[in-house]
Amino acid sequence: MKKPVADKRPKNLEAAFEQVRKFYQFMSANKLEVVEFSKDETYIKLVRKHTQTVQPIPVFTGAPGHAPQSAASKSAQAREAAAIAAGEYIKASMSGIFYRAPTPSSPPYVREGDAVKTGQVICVIEAMKVFNEIKAEEDCSIVKVLTENGKPVEPNQDLFQIKKNK
Repeated sequence: MKKPVADKRPKNLEAAFEQVRKFYQFMSANKLEVVEFSKDETYIKLVRKHTQTVQPIPVFTGAPGHAPQSAASKSAQAREAAAIAAGEYIKASMSGIFYRAPTPSSPPYVREGDAVKTGQVICVIEAMKVFNEIKAEEDCSIVKVLTENGKPVEPNQDLFQIKKNK
């Protein structure tokens, strides 16, 4: 009499796929970028990738009720707006809460005008009670901080306007 051939798949493989499917549905329904789960010897991490989209920046040349501006003033404002629109940015890699400093009583990691080195921590984003350090990918200078401390950010949202060091 022959022995039955054992199925080499784990007995609960279908259950595992169903669990992953549930995590994905939860992730999608709550617009999460990352979901991690760990129990005993099981570890699951789902990460959603996004394509980058360019958001047009509205340019306002004046407010109603103000005195007319000279042509030179208007062209200077247009050049400045174009420079900001064409500038380079450090973007959020995930959704979460943006913090400029490690603690409320600490100074910010970077300020406008600071020179930043590759790999230097410039802020943290809290996501699911985990503080994720955001680091500079290249040597640059911080031109403008574009996000308020303690406010939520979305993936690919501009956090800092930078000027690359050459």
